[in-house]
Amino acid sequence: MKLICDRLSLSDALTMASGVVASRTPTPVLTCLKLVAKAGVLQISATDSEIGLIITVPNVDVQEDGEALIPADKLNQIIRSCDDSTVTISVDRTLATISTESSTFKVFGYEPREFPGVRRAADRLDFEVDAGTLRRLIMRTVFAVARDDSRYAISGVLVDRKKTQLRLVATDGRRLALARGTCTGGDNDVTFIVPTKALNALVRLMSDPEASVKIHRDGNQVFFQVGDATAGATLVSSVDERTFPPFEDVIPKEHDRRATCDASELGSAIRRASLLTNEESKGVRLSFAQKQLTLTSRAPEMGESEVRIDGIAYQGEPIDIAFNPSFIVDVLKVIDSEQVMIEMKAPNKPGVIKVGSDFTYVVMPVSLQ
Repeated sequence: MKLICDRLSLSDALTMASGVVASRTPTPVLTCLKLVAKAGVLQISATDSEIGLIITVPNVDVQEDGEALIPADKLNQIIRSCDDSTVTISVDRTLATISTESSTFKVFGYEPREFPGVRRAADRLDFEVDAGTLRRLIMRTVFAVARDDSRYAISGVLVDRKKTQLRLVATDGRRLALARGTCTGGDNDVTFIVPTKALNALVRLMSDPEASVKIHRDGNQVFFQVGDATAGATLVSSVDERTFPPFEDVIPKEHDRRATCDASELGSAIRRASLLTNEESKGVRLSFAQKQLTLTSRAPEMGESEVRIDGIAYQGEPIDIAFNPSFIVDVLKVIDSEQVMIEMKAPNKPGVIKVGSDFTYVVMPVSLQ
């Protein structure tokens, strides 16, 4: 195999593919990237056995068709470290020679046939969504997944498509994020759970918000085709076949207290009030009254804080309710909205943060002594 490629284009593709490569594995080939050069195109494949990715780099000067299996970390480091505009890669069996005008590297790889391969999607479509919409839905939910395993599949994000409505849901048992969007194409309603690592890799592929993302589930795998098949990327992921909890049952339906706040101002106030909290008193009390929100915290042997926000729009009787401040800060980072609505029922009932009809965030209160 021998090819000449634009270095920056290659570097971008290698960076995205390396995000899928297994970091710890007894199987050396899973730490590698497979390169296949043919007909002016370079295809880069990576897998950790649960997630697979194929990225197509077009407009490559392929002087000799072929394939190679090269350690991902070394290949990535070499390409990033060079300053030249183009790079030449030639492979003789398992020895790859990577050269530019000023540098030459020889890297030992493996036999390409040892690579397990990445399954390609069938020519079928369940639904299609633009990359900007899907990226927003992922960012609004993936932060709320559970960090540990459980009997429920809450270490991934639920993707639920019904007709033109697309919902993504994530929860860790103490909070729940539900984001809504629209989609097109296909006739089948589908539901599946995608692991967090796959979604993080998918986000990196969706740099162009106008690109289309075609999605298809086939058995225990789901395929995401980002952009054109000849110059885009295909991500394949196993789906979590455990049961997602009945999330609709935990979303409160009735509230008699509502506050509308400036999202940036609320985030700043929460961060300041949380400065005097610790693991024993990990909570900030929010005291809502007409046109004013007061945030307080107290930690033994540390001190206490009080932060006020004036001029909020509030409906209902005054209420004092406490939350884990990081749960509020997390959601305010991703909602990309100037205003948020907070709905409450009682100090011991979940609070709900909403942005229009497209986003709902349920968070359990904490008890402060």
